Formats: sequence, structure tokens, C-alpha cells
Amino acid sequence: MSKLSYTINEAVEASGIGRTTLYELIKAGELTPVKIGTRTLIRRCDLEALLERRLAA
Repeated sequence: MSKLSYTINEAVEASGIGRTTLYELIKAGELTPVKIGTRTLIRRCDLEALLERRLAA
């Protein structure tokens, strides 16, 4: 079963995007994190959509 969301570190590893770049994308509103307790998660579908938009540009 595939994960529905990634931690920041997992999102960095899965996407190949640098940690700083990932935080910049969040700050710019291009990627929306989900906070659950103290954990910050990135939904897999949001990460995939971001990469698709970037590849199409």
C-alpha cells in the first residue's frame, strides 16, 4: 500500500527536491503542508501535482 502523505524528509527523498527548496515552495503557497500534532506532512497527490506543473512549464 502506498503512503498517502510524506514527512518533510520523505517528500525530499521521494521528489528529489532539496529541503530548502521544499520549504520555499511551501512559503510561496505552491505546496500546502498538513499539520497533524507536531508532524508536518505533505500529501502525495499535492507533491505529484507540483511536479507535474513544473514539468509542464
